[in-house]
Amino acid sequence: MHELALAESVLQILEEQAAVKGYTRVKTVHLEVGGLSCVEPEALRFQFEAVTRGSLAEGARLAINRVPGEGWCLPCARSVAVASFLAPCPRCGRYEVQVTGGEELQIKELEVE
Repeated sequence: MHELALAESVLQILEEQAAVKGYTRVKTVHLEVGGLSCVEPEALRFQFEAVTRGSLAEGARLAINRVPGEGWCLPCARSVAVASFLAPCPRCGRYEVQVTGGEELQIKELEVE
């Protein structure tokens, strides 16, 4: 389950930033999770709760914003929505689609004390 490693990475970033910025408690973590990132939001929430016990982020709320996948269709020369890496273009049906978004996992905002 890679959500455990992702939750640990988020906590590590929070601890590093706390040392730099001087905050002592994290109240909310706003994450942007791409639809093509293969991250299960509920599993990530569960793992985040587990790894943050006893840390500055214990009890913090994990607010997840899902970002849809998108790609560039070469034949159409347009940006299109994509549901998977192997999906054809929803406009022309061809498979010459280059993924341009939806793979991210980013901390977008923090609420701290």
